[in-house]
Amino acid sequence: MSIKEILSAAPVVPVIVIDDLEDAVPLAQALYRGGLRALEVTLRTPVAAQAVKAMKEAVPEAYVGTGTVVDKASFDASVEAGADFMVSPGVSSELLALAKESDIPFLPGAATPSEAMELAAQGFKFLKFFPAEAAGGTAMLKSIGGPLPQVTFCPTGGISLATAPNYLALSNVICVGGTWMLDKTLIANKDWQAIEALARQASEVN
Repeated sequence: MSIKEILSAAPVVPVIVIDDLEDAVPLAQALYRGGLRALEVTLRTPVAAQAVKAMKEAVPEAYVGTGTVVDKASFDASVEAGADFMVSPGVSSELLALAKESDIPFLPGAATPSEAMELAAQGFKFLKFFPAEAAGGTAMLKSIGGPLPQVTFCPTGGISLATAPNYLALSNVICVGGTWMLDKTLIANKDWQAIEALARQASEVN
């Protein structure tokens, strides 16, 4: 299993924040039924690692990974949770060293040509472009694509259903990360059918 295979599974990777562990399984099932195959659970809440384990057990066909992997503690928590992949908003020498020693696919973050060049030189050809909208959006990615055609991105940050197609139209974009299908009110009301409908809409973006 490669990071390319995971990112190719659907056009959108939902970036999930789990506050209530009880929501983890039905949310994962709704997203997967809607056609979203790779699920990124951010390590921003106390129950995130438990949520990853629960999701993997309930939806074994999905790729369940961790996001907001920023240091050794979050990296180790991802390994312990059995994450299928890991995503970082940026990169550090510590994280790169850990990623190179691990078999778990790793998607490091970059927002500038220099960061993309350094990561490509280190062997990472698939990168998270974050924060996408704030860092220049599609115009920035088009500009980077000229001199760095060997690097492919998963832009994340501020992307919506309306703007996702603009990113996916770029030759150096494999998928996008987003949160628009994770409506907090729907999750609070446990309206999994509505979440599934939003996920299906996202899975059909092109």
